[in-house]
Amino acid sequence: MKYYLYNNLSNNGIAPELPEGANVIQAVGKDYPKFFSELNPEDEVVLVGGDGTLNYFINAVDTDSIKNNIYLLPSGTGNDFVNDLGIKERKEILINDYIKNLPTVYVNGLVQKFINGIGYGIDGYCCEVADKIKEKTPNAKINYTSIAVKGLLFHYKPTNATVTVDGETFKYDHVWLCPSMKGRFYGGGMMVAPMQDRKNETLTVVAYRCPSKLKALIVFPKIFTGEHVKNTKMVKIHTGSVIEVKYEKPCALQIDGETVLNVSSYKVVVK
Repeated sequence: MKYYLYNNLSNNGIAPELPEGANVIQAVGKDYPKFFSELNPEDEVVLVGGDGTLNYFINAVDTDSIKNNIYLLPSGTGNDFVNDLGIKERKEILINDYIKNLPTVYVNGLVQKFINGIGYGIDGYCCEVADKIKEKTPNAKINYTSIAVKGLLFHYKPTNATVTVDGETFKYDHVWLCPSMKGRFYGGGMMVAPMQDRKNETLTVVAYRCPSKLKALIVFPKIFTGEHVKNTKMVKIHTGSVIEVKYEKPCALQIDGETVLNVSSYKVVVK
């Protein structure tokens, strides 16, 4: 039996096209551990949604021990996971190899796995602003680029950061963002870590720093193509399996697009 777990909150509530006669199960509010424990070994599950759906799934189920075939049918707004795989067409993608041995982030008492990346700084700020917009207008189409530009120019202020990677510490000032990435993409198409391979056992940490708002804004669009890393004075790259980032002042952090407020530090560990 093939089950379609459909997240009706993804893609701004717009229902996707599913195969005729599909066995559809509403994902929101579903007891995932119970559902998967009752599956037969030959049963298959298709997750219908985007990055948020994937993040919810990997934190609700022990993906390292799951035996059933798990597929993703992309139906989100960002779909950074699918972009990272280089898949353009909308089809069911077997994802079992991608949901095992995922990194864990420890932040503000939360312990959570992620599949794309976590962002700390103006990217978290963008998610914070987007959440407020969605509260007022649930089905609003969010323009994260516009939020980021306004943040760079007016609302968000960079801070100093201490980055520790596998025991080696680096100090940076005027940091706008400092994500740890499992894949190359986050934020709905931002190739913030173009050299990262999600098959690797290490993550890429990107410190985007600049004292000038104008220069930070000029270089920022290059993140969508990965060209920003060529500016080595502004962008510092580290790779490792145990990462800790501390900011001098608290700000928002996002985990696969889900916001955590008032964060002063986070730690990531790869198994």
